[in-house]
Amino acid sequence: MDLLPSLPTLLGFAAATLLLAATPGPDMTLSISRALAQGKNSALFVVVGTSLGIVVHTMLVAFGISALITASPTAFLILKTGGAAYLLWLAVQAIRFGSKLTVAKVEAQKGTTLSNISSGFWVNLLNPKVIIFFMTFLPQFVSAGDPAVTQKLLFLGFCFILIGMPVNAGVILAADWLASWLQNNRKVLRGIDYTFAGVFSIFAAKILLTPAK
Repeated sequence: MDLLPSLPTLLGFAAATLLLAATPGPDMTLSISRALAQGKNSALFVVVGTSLGIVVHTMLVAFGISALITASPTAFLILKTGGAAYLLWLAVQAIRFGSKLTVAKVEAQKGTTLSNISSGFWVNLLNPKVIIFFMTFLPQFVSAGDPAVTQKLLFLGFCFILIGMPVNAGVILAADWLASWLQNNRKVLRGIDYTFAGVFSIFAAKILLTPAK
C-alpha cells in the first residue's frame, strides 16, 4: 500500500500551495501588520500560530474525510463535486473583487510570544473561508478508493505548512518594502488574482470531468 501521494500529485499540490501562500489574506495582513508595529520576531510567532491553526484543520479534515469515505463513497463524491464548485466560485471572486492588502503601520505595545502565537492561531482556526477551503482543497488530491486516504491527507496537510511557512517568513522579512510595493502595484495583485483563478478553475474542471467509478 502506497502511503504517500504520487509525484505528479505532490507537484500539483506544491504549486497550488505556493500560489495560496503568495495570495494576500487575513494571515498575511496580520503578519505584515505585526511586523511593522512590533518587529519581525513578533510576526514570526504569528506565523507559528497560523501554522498551528492549519494543523488543527488538517487533523479534522484527514480523519473526518476518511470516515466519510468509509461510510459513503457517494457522499465523498458529492463533497468533491461541491469542492470543485467552491473552487470555481473562488476563481470568479478573485476576478471580480481581487486581492486586498491594506496595512497601516500602527505603533502598539509589544505583545508576548504567547499572545502573538495565539493571534495567528485564532485567525486561521476561526476563519470560515479557511475551514471551507481545507474541506474542499485537500480532497481534490486523494481518491475515494484509496485505503491510505487518511495518511495522504495528513501528509498533504503538513506539506501545506512546510511549503507555506518559508513564504510567510519571507513576507515578514520584507514587510516594510512588500507592504508598500504591493499597495502601490495593483497590477501585480491583479496578476496574482488571474493566476489564482486559472489554477483553481483547472482543478475544478479536472474534478467535474472525472467520471465516477
